[in-house]
Formats: sequence, C-alpha cells, structure tokens
Amino acid sequence: GLVLILFSAKPEWFGQNRSSVIGFIQLLAMLLGIGLEALGCALSLDSLWARKERSIVADFGMRLISTGYVIALFAGLSDIFTGAMNGSSGKSPQFGPYEQTGFEIGLVVIIIGLLMMIPYASLGKKEEPTQEKETA
Repeated sequence: GLVLILFSAKPEWFGQNRSSVIGFIQLLAMLLGIGLEALGCALSLDSLWARKERSIVADFGMRLISTGYVIALFAGLSDIFTGAMNGSSGKSPQFGPYEQTGFEIGLVVIIIGLLMMIPYASLGKKEEPTQEKETA
C-alpha cells in the first residue's frame, strides 16, 4: 500500500513524471494504496483485541475507517463521476481543490477511526503468567 501511495503521489521520485496533473490511473493507484493501508492498519489494530471482546468504541472505529475510505474514494473520483454524468467527454478529469479537500476529509475520518480502535485500557497492563500454588 505504501509503495502504491508513493509511486502514485510522487512519481518523479521514481523517474516516472510525465504530466503536471494527477491522472486517472495515478489516482486509482493512490486510492488502492490508501485502501490497502487502511485495511492493514485496521487488521493490525484488530489483532490487539484478540483475547478480549472489542469495545463499542472499537467497533465504531472499524466502521469509521470504512466510511472514511468511501469518502476518500468518492471525493477522489468525483470529477470522473460528474463528468460521465454530464457528458463532458472533451474535458479531461482533474484532481482539483474540491476533490483534494474531500480526499483529506476522508483521510482524517480514517485516522480518527484508527485511533478509536486502539485498546487503551490494556496498553499499560502487563499480563503475568499464572502460577499454581503448591499445597502441602
């Protein structure tokens, strides 16, 4: 996911910069990378709850992650959706300031959801192995 994000957001780092605007394939790669990152983070944080039942806040955080991804997905592809619906085939889609703002809002929602999934109650506790008492 991180490689896809870096490759699509900064292609000049890899010697692949061909235009000054973000293209459709570049945008799809960035959105796929964000999705893979969000999924990986959510699964990693979910594994911290393996021994306990997830809290309501953590469940809500999981849903917030997916909602944030949908926001980022639709904000990133909004110019393509509206262009196809309006029939403006001569105009190329752009990743403009409105799309960027919606994309950033989606990322903030994903981050809030990830923060909600952290099991804060068990972070400071160390589990000690149980020892059986010897009876004489």
